[in-house]
Amino acid sequence: MSWADWIAASWGEWIGMGLTEQVWLCVGLFGQLAFMMRFVIQWITSERRGESVIPVAFWFFSLGGSLILLCYAIHIRSLPFVLGQSFGFIVYIRNLMLIYKKQATA
Repeated sequence: MSWADWIAASWGEWIGMGLTEQVWLCVGLFGQLAFMMRFVIQWITSERRGESVIPVAFWFFSLGGSLILLCYAIHIRSLPFVLGQSFGFIVYIRNLMLIYKKQATA
């Protein structure tokens, strides 16, 4: 399938959706965008410092994107997607807890 065919098929699918499904699709796309932004933030921060760095914002974007994607995964009833986002959510919270614990003791 060419890109043009794929775009035409996607547009046709979008038109055929109800408003509720269009909103949920936008939620899923927004969650994916937020999740992707964590890598952009990490990359920019690392480039500015001249070394590999994981800034606190990375974990907040991970948490926010994961939460949005978890809601979307529950809506579309995808067990693998739900499990993947659930585990990541726990890891992101734990990393933020460790960061703030370290800052409180410093």
